[in-house]
Amino acid sequence: MNRKEFLGNTIKAGMIPIAINGFGLKAFADSPLIQFLNKSGNEDRVLVLVQLNGGNDGLNTVIPLDQYSKYYSARTNIAIPENKVLSLSGKLGIGLHPSMSQISNLYSDGKIGIIQNVGYPNQDFSHFRSTDIWLTASDADKNEETGWMGRYLDTKFPNFPNGYPNTTHPDPPAIQIGAMISPALQGKEMSMGISITDPSNFYQFINGTVDPAPNTPMGHELTFIRLVAQQTQQYAGSIKSAADKITNKSTKYPSVGTNTLADQLKIVARLVAGGLKTRVYMVSLGGFDTHATQVVAGSPETGTHATLLGRISAAIDAFQDDLKLLGIENRVLGMTFSEFGRRIKSNDSLGTDHGAAAPMFMFGSQLNGGVYGKNPFIPDGPSGGDNIPLEFDFRSIYATILKDWFEVSDTDLQLVLKSNFPTLPLVKGTSTNVTEINELHTSDIICYPNPAIDFVTIQFNGQNEWVQARLLNNEGKELLPICNEFYAFGKHEIKLETNSLTRGIYFIQFNNGGKFASKKIIVNH
Repeated sequence: MNRKEFLGNTIKAGMIPIAINGFGLKAFADSPLIQFLNKSGNEDRVLVLVQLNGGNDGLNTVIPLDQYSKYYSARTNIAIPENKVLSLSGKLGIGLHPSMSQISNLYSDGKIGIIQNVGYPNQDFSHFRSTDIWLTASDADKNEETGWMGRYLDTKFPNFPNGYPNTTHPDPPAIQIGAMISPALQGKEMSMGISITDPSNFYQFINGTVDPAPNTPMGHELTFIRLVAQQTQQYAGSIKSAADKITNKSTKYPSVGTNTLADQLKIVARLVAGGLKTRVYMVSLGGFDTHATQVVAGSPETGTHATLLGRISAAIDAFQDDLKLLGIENRVLGMTFSEFGRRIKSNDSLGTDHGAAAPMFMFGSQLNGGVYGKNPFIPDGPSGGDNIPLEFDFRSIYATILKDWFEVSDTDLQLVLKSNFPTLPLVKGTSTNVTEINELHTSDIICYPNPAIDFVTIQFNGQNEWVQARLLNNEGKELLPICNEFYAFGKHEIKLETNSLTRGIYFIQFNNGGKFASKKIIVNH
């Protein structure tokens, strides 16, 4: 599907002018997430997706202190001074950008999960294409015409939007603030979303007023059209009702207009607390395409990237505080994502170029907080093309949210994601924990001989689970799949031929029954 076709389908879905707090508000049709939820016993759970547009620099967000000398050598002109890095409670060898003090405090409270080295095989470095991959959950070499939510929706609601809202679904199942309809909602024939967008104000909206129009005959007509638009909006009544029931309680929100992410999350908290049954909210923050002037020369802890990370930190902190004061903290889980990370080596413009894997943040009181995965590997003397190697496929995070937060069946999970992806123990109540993941990294997989010449043997203990393994080069590009099958309990070995590989460093990415590992091997012909 080309952009013109996609936009055409989006328009056919219906767009009705309205806005909330200066942001376009989009009420979506029942997505797979919503339908999954309706099948589960957790109908009051909410997911908040925070999209960081532009490609966030992960290495300057979560700093690998255990490799600080290599980190500094790779990006001397933008590296965060070691004495300015914020420590993480109970975690050595890793720290946060100094602008993220509130996130550091939330981590200490167990409300932050940091997932290292997230991406997908064969990274596409285009903003548009990589964003599309994240929203459709497609492989890099496939172009999906449907979104990861819309695929399920097509099979259950073929006649949408006819008949919605109704007594069973009176509220918008998903709301997006401040962006176009997400391709995640694209169905086979049309977008399954109803867009509600207009430059009016949230507080005007809930008070039943509209922006003033000129005192002319045309201005009077414009006022009438705006009023009709509000009155005829399918979901306006339920949104207004929810907003009327509650006001925000946290005093931590920055002044309106100084932090757009906080402004958006403030609306989310109000609507959730007001009783809106909407299950998925999407918000966004742009500006992360930091090719130049990412930092201030001579003061790398300040600058554009520092400002953006500070806004994320302050917004999430205020949001969590508000949820707690409103008594709904246990109902909400949040996730940040960006289309890609940045290169290991900085450029000469005090910036970073498009890269591959990067960390993700999860937030909420129902998290198993902690750091998932290892610090990214930084080679000696990296070139300008070197990337952070992939450790976790982003679709494993999606699978975790669907299965453990929304209690999705394995059958429906396969339907939406189109493949098997191991889950992580992110949500409280899951059977494993962060320590078990780290144990797999250090002891459960043996690769020998290493360095290898003609072959390497991969030895591992089967868990009566599905096992996926793949070979990546030093830039994080997938070279070949090693295995993708079920292995019974017991010791297993896989022989990988290496005689056709050039001399250098490679990585084996290994998922064994929900446990993850990244093993470095050296080929030395």
